[in-house]
Amino acid sequence: MTERQLSEVDAPGIMLSATTLHDMRTPLNHIIGYSEMLTERAREQGNTDFVPDLQRIGAAGHQLLTMLSSGTAPDPDAMTRNGGSISAGPPDRWNTDSSTAASIDPSEPLQSPALILVVDDNEMNRDVLSRRLERQGYAVAMAENGRQAMDAVRRRAFDLVLLDVMMPDMDGYEVLQELKADETLRHIPVIMISAVDELDSLVRCIKMGAEDYLPKPFDPTLLKARIGACLAKKRAHDSEVRLFKQLQQNYTRLQELEQLRDDLTHMIVHDLRTPLTSLISGIQTLAVVGDLDEIQREMVAIATEGGESLLGMINDLLDVEKMESGAMQLEYAVLDAADLVAGAADQVASLFASENLSLVTRIAADVPSFQGDETKLRRILVNLLGNAIKFTPAGGAVKVDVRLDVIGGSLLFSVSDTGEGIPAEAFERIFEKFGQVESRHGGRRLSTGLGLAYCKLAVAAHGGDIRVESVPHEGSTFSFTIPLAPHTDVSSLVADAMVAR
Repeated sequence: MTERQLSEVDAPGIMLSATTLHDMRTPLNHIIGYSEMLTERAREQGNTDFVPDLQRIGAAGHQLLTMLSSGTAPDPDAMTRNGGSISAGPPDRWNTDSSTAASIDPSEPLQSPALILVVDDNEMNRDVLSRRLERQGYAVAMAENGRQAMDAVRRRAFDLVLLDVMMPDMDGYEVLQELKADETLRHIPVIMISAVDELDSLVRCIKMGAEDYLPKPFDPTLLKARIGACLAKKRAHDSEVRLFKQLQQNYTRLQELEQLRDDLTHMIVHDLRTPLTSLISGIQTLAVVGDLDEIQREMVAIATEGGESLLGMINDLLDVEKMESGAMQLEYAVLDAADLVAGAADQVASLFASENLSLVTRIAADVPSFQGDETKLRRILVNLLGNAIKFTPAGGAVKVDVRLDVIGGSLLFSVSDTGEGIPAEAFERIFEKFGQVESRHGGRRLSTGLGLAYCKLAVAAHGGDIRVESVPHEGSTFSFTIPLAPHTDVSSLVADAMVAR
């Protein structure tokens, strides 16, 4: 029978309210708690003569609690049976052979003693519980009401709160609700403690966020076990928080190092472009004004091509960094797809001839004019055509297709080759700056990634998307879309592309 039901029972001439029951049970809990601690201490100190009497006191307290909860009258025979010993109460707690005391090791070492806050409006309740916790190796602080408890948890970092349910002014439910509503405090585990053992009270506390529930009087073993379980969760949470903070610090440091690397790279690469341009100009002038034989002219041509290739890589890197920083803007103009493809093909015509490759171009009849940055779009096509030429076997063909994507309201450009292909797991990485893919043939690297990184960001700046389809040993197709209407928020589009990358 619960306390609410008991309050409605009319024993001979007695009507007990829930408040009266609570007030009667509190001192009995004190008797039981202190007798348990004295029993444990007597055993530890070897004063076993006191143990039977202390057990009788505790058992009497348990019998009275049982009678209050059940509404039964005292049994005089039970109070005097066995030479005055008390038979009521949990036998395994009061038998001199009980293993309860042995299971509690007050000297058990703790790696980091937890700080526990005990909240109870009754001073003796706080004393009994805090002394038990201190004997188990915990550090304890106390609060005598809900307001003090909230002030305490805001001043100190507690590992656990043992919170009494029934308190004046601000009861345990209100304290629990306020704790769980505070983002900085909700991680602190709370165990509710009360003489009220109704199921609805337990359910209410758990629903509000309490970790556990303990009835009075406290069973030492159960108290230790439940506190241990809650503290284990708290330590796991604290460990996650520390790890997350460490990851944040590492990430911030990584960003700083990456920025330092990018700044250094930009400085070096920018300074390289001027002497490299002078070197290329000198070699080209030598070919014009010098009296060179055929082998010398061939060497000059190779040197010029290598220099221009290196200069292209430098320009790619600088332009990629400009787009990443939002410094590069698009210059929109009305463009014709056929003219754009033809202009790009002219720039790599010599490469097609030297590799004995053919270019097949197909422009759909319904492709309209569109708006875009001609220089950047031509450079995208030149980069893709250059890669296709590089990996297409001699005598093969490279295909360029342009068609209208009606659903997406954009143009779809595709560049296809019949080379060795790209493994599927490398599809995303090849668009990263400095992304390199190991070929399956002798460790050959397919690309530095600078050209494709430029392509991705330049396409994204137009509001389009780029992708690759490839089958090893059969070839690859790079496709990108360019919306027919211009996009004005270039920085946002590039930022989104960098996050996706």
